[in-house]
This record gives sequence, structure tokens and C-alpha cells, in this order.
Amino acid sequence: MKIKTLTFFSNYYNHHQKALCDEWYSLLGDGFTFVETQPIEGFRATMGWGKEEVPPYVLRTYLNDASHKKALRLAVESDLVVMGTAPEMYIEERLSMNKIIFRYSERPLKEGFIKFFIPRLTKKYIHMHIRNKHKKIYVLAASAYTAWDYRKMFNSYAGKCYKFGYFPEHLSYDVDKLMEMKKITADRETGNPDMPTILWEGRMIRLKRPDLLIKAARILRDKGYNFRLTFIGEGKERKKIKIYAGMYGLSDITTFMDFLPPPEARDKMANAKIYVMTSNFLEGWGSVIYEALNAGCATVVSHAPGATPWLVRNGKTGLIFKSGSVESLTEQLEKLLKNPELCEKYGAAAYRQMERLWNPQVAARNVLTLADDLTEGRRSSIKEGPCSAARILKNNWYSS
Repeated sequence: MKIKTLTFFSNYYNHHQKALCDEWYSLLGDGFTFVETQPIEGFRATMGWGKEEVPPYVLRTYLNDASHKKALRLAVESDLVVMGTAPEMYIEERLSMNKIIFRYSERPLKEGFIKFFIPRLTKKYIHMHIRNKHKKIYVLAASAYTAWDYRKMFNSYAGKCYKFGYFPEHLSYDVDKLMEMKKITADRETGNPDMPTILWEGRMIRLKRPDLLIKAARILRDKGYNFRLTFIGEGKERKKIKIYAGMYGLSDITTFMDFLPPPEARDKMANAKIYVMTSNFLEGWGSVIYEALNAGCATVVSHAPGATPWLVRNGKTGLIFKSGSVESLTEQLEKLLKNPELCEKYGAAAYRQMERLWNPQVAARNVLTLADDLTEGRRSSIKEGPCSAARILKNNWYSS
């Protein structure tokens, strides 16, 4: 069976989904529909989300009853339904017909088992993930920990989880020119083409741990290394990080910027040599990791975000540090500062990996291939990258 119609249900349309959806629309034309079930959240709008032009494939169920009814019909009639964060009522009839569904899911237990002590949520999990676990429901995992979490939840989706994630726009570069541009930017900003800017972007909140970078920077500065720091983002932790920068004598090399529109934020990555991502296990995926690798940064990331185990090959396309550890982060950053040529080596390898394997075009095509395989009773023919089998991975997988 060849997939000709695909409907993707999610909460709201945004720049993290646009590239993937554009690829599905390119492949399927009017056979693809994105169903938006709620307006975008206010705090997301302040970060520049939701400013994209709405393409013709978007159906907004909350606008009128006709749109809602059309979404219900598509849920039944489509060859494939991809179910993201959206009301379960849209797929109830499809479930009763045992037609193929892909759940698009981050890890359900990133806060731990605490949710199972809330009867309302326990009932919801049983309804969604246990009562129908023997039907044609498969998981597109937006975290390397998703398969393990569902296994802990009464062995749900055993052998039915596949690697996926979020796929922002893939930007194409001439990789040699990209590396040269980073040197030119460093020379313009510091007078030294080998002096790196260490970049951090995101909401400055506790789970993203920006404090780890400023504390590591203090140690590295005291060791005599030269670099610059740029923090882009706003949030409750920003005031504290500014105070730390002053206390540690780093104010002269540290720049703080407010949120930038997504295209400008991507430009900053393309100009930076080193990108640091410090989030803990409450970070479901971590799209900035994807973006930094695409931008050819030497990316130093916490082992905790869901994207890390699949996107970052330690010592090849970037470096991984133990989540929450200033010492581990410092050690990995020191490798790059001591050997500046590693920045270009890792950055170029990262870009080539994303160009070949992890991008919206490959992901969109692989979803259709996987659905074809499964509807014909075959195992996935995809051996690496999006839609290849997701093995069980626990939180403690990384050791430095």
C-alpha cells in the first residue's frame, strides 16, 4: 500500500513543524493536512513563534464547526494519521477500526512516576497507551528516552517505537565557506579568528541550566583561556546569570541579548564556533541541538535532552557532558579551547550528518516508507536516522 493521504494532528502550527509539513505537502499535495486544534500560547508568541504565513494545508478546528467536522472525517479516511499533542477524540473512531496511527510523542515520564499518583492522569494514560496497545499504533519518538518510558508504563508499544524528533528548517551551506565565515566573524568581533564565541540560546529558566555555562566559563577564564560568551533569551534565570557574570569577572566578555526571531537566531549559530546546550531531563527534545549541528557549530550538550543520544556522536560531531555537572562541562569545553582545530572538525562533521540523515526531507520520506512497510506486514526497512528502530535507553546511559 502506498500512502497517498496523511493527516497530522497537533496543538498549533509553528516554525518547528513547518519544514516537515512542507515536505509532506510536497510529496502528497492536497493529500496532506495539518490539523491545528488550538491557538498558539502567549509565551511562545513573545519568542517569535506563530508569525509564519499559514499555508493552505493547515486546518484550524477551532474556527468553526465545519472545520471540526472535516478534521473528524480526515481522521477516519486518511491512509495515515500522525497524532501529536491533540485531543484524543479525533482518533477514537479510527482506533475502533484498527487503522494505522503514528503517535508523535516525547517521553511521557520526564517528570518521573509522580503523575501516576494522580488518578485523573492514570486513567488518561491507561485510556491512551494501554487499552489499545495491541492495535496498529506505533510511536514516532521525539526523545531517545521515549521507548524506555513507555516500557515502564505497563510495557506499552514494545518494539513499536521509532526514532524521530522535531525537524526545523534545514539550512544548506557550502561547509567550507561556513567554517570560513565563523573565522571572519571571530576576527571581526575579537580581532582573533581563532577566538571562539560560545553561544547559548533559549528560555532562561531553571530546567535549561544556563548557570552551568557561566560557572564553567569562570573556571576556564581563570585557567587563562580566551573566548567570548553570548546568551540569547529571556526568563527568570537571566537576572541571576547577569549577577554571576559580574561576580566572576566575566562581564567584559559576556553579551546578553533578548529573544530573536527564529531566522536571526539561526544566523547567530552560523556565526558561532561553539554552541552549548545545558538542559536537564525536563527538556523533552531540544531543537536547538538540531539547529546548532545544522549550523556547523562544535556543539557541547548535556546528555539529558532527548535529542542528544541520536544527534550527537561524542568526539565526532560534538561533545557530550554529564547533565548538571559543571566539572564535566568545563572538561569538554576545555578540549575545544585547547585545540581550536576541533571546532572546525566537529562542526563540519555535524553539518554533513544533518545534510545526509537528519533533516525534514529525509524524515518526511521515511515516515511514508515506514507506514508502507508496516501496513504490508514488514519490519522497517530504514536502518539509521528518522524512522529506524528506537532501542531502549535509560537516563544513566552516559558515562564520561
